[in-house]
Amino acid sequence: MATITSLGVGSGLDLTGLLDQLQAAERGKLAPITLQKKQQQAKISAFGQLQTSLNSFQDAVAKINDPKLYQSLSANVRGDAIKATAAADALPGSYRVEVSQLATSGTLASNRVAERDAALDLQGATAMQLTFGDGESVDINIAEGSSLADIRDAINADKEAGVNATIINDGTGYRLALSSKTTGADASIESFSFVDTNGAVLPGPFAEDALTKRPGENAALTVNGIAISSAENSVEGAIQGVTLNLAELNIVDGETASSTINIERDTLKQREAINGFVKAFNDLKGTIGKLTSFTGDSETAGELLGDNTVRTIESRLRSVLTGGVEGGELSTLNQLGITLQRDGKLKVDEETLDDLVANNPQALNDFFAGENEGDGMAGRLNTTIEQMLGNNGVVKLAISGAENRVKSLDDRFERMEKTIEGTISRYRTQFGQLDAMIAQMNSMSSYLTQQFDALDNQLGRKK
Repeated sequence: MATITSLGVGSGLDLTGLLDQLQAAERGKLAPITLQKKQQQAKISAFGQLQTSLNSFQDAVAKINDPKLYQSLSANVRGDAIKATAAADALPGSYRVEVSQLATSGTLASNRVAERDAALDLQGATAMQLTFGDGESVDINIAEGSSLADIRDAINADKEAGVNATIINDGTGYRLALSSKTTGADASIESFSFVDTNGAVLPGPFAEDALTKRPGENAALTVNGIAISSAENSVEGAIQGVTLNLAELNIVDGETASSTINIERDTLKQREAINGFVKAFNDLKGTIGKLTSFTGDSETAGELLGDNTVRTIESRLRSVLTGGVEGGELSTLNQLGITLQRDGKLKVDEETLDDLVANNPQALNDFFAGENEGDGMAGRLNTTIEQMLGNNGVVKLAISGAENRVKSLDDRFERMEKTIEGTISRYRTQFGQLDAMIAQMNSMSSYLTQQFDALDNQLGRKK
């Protein structure tokens, strides 16, 4: 039988077109698998959105589960730019603060030398000894033949030196200039000298210039008339739980700067946190509503419409929100002015909530945070969310289930494709055989026709 290299050549039939139609029909069997895979991938994306919304809600729950929120205080300052911050252990009150002196660093310079890089006559000294206002001293090791620059570098390289060193050109020569790293009288530089290995002070042409000495001073202030001295301009402990920052004050010639600091309960943070909790829950409900929406058209319906995972999440959260809290003055969200609406979202009565925030923060703490971690409503919500988002939680299981179905559909798609390829290959072989057979029959028909025509011609001549 003749071999046909192109379908239809031998028979004249459109076998290639027919084969293409059969192949399209066979591959149509893959469409349901592709559609199912697309649906599962859409579910995975939808569960990702749900997980993100749950995480945001959990973050909002964590804020109202912090007992410090209900104890937070703010420091309001009226006056000449004294800044104040209040910690959790601060106590409400009003304080008049007057500052007459800022804490300063001590400075001291050497006498003048002609060159900064020339070796100094240090009389064999092995160390430079610095003495401070509190009577403490520190020795800086120096090498023989050190220059002014070498001494500066040795001081700055020693972490225990307590001073910063630089070189100043006064227009005539060079001086070693020292300044205390910290402020206050105790850190002030009293003097410096050069000593030998036995600690004996060595006289020499290079020494301190006493006229350049500027002692460090403590900050001087009063709080409600009580005198306070501080080595730093950041003053802690003068007022319980309050840090005063004096560094930005501009005090000249003993001028006094005064401010009034009012330590008040920070109700704004509490209202923001509770309203943030309500908003995060409503956002979660909005996400769920979008993912489970039904419009009457299956193509535009939510990806998680009818999904049991979503119903489980809503049921567990609703159970906690409506279950209440025992043992405190407040037991239900309704008593806080937070009500569950018919659409499943929360609504806040600002007047009721503001009254509780202003007058009964402890009751809010007992309700949301509880006496022990996890006792309050926020703790219970957090536990529930963690269970749902955990590795064995409903969200992770739903995502992994959808991912497994996608993998299974991929395997099924691959098997179906191989089956289709085998079927089309068989059709192609059969069509090739048919084409060759028809071509042979056509050839034989043509031959017979020629023979009959030749026979007719012979018979005609005999007549």
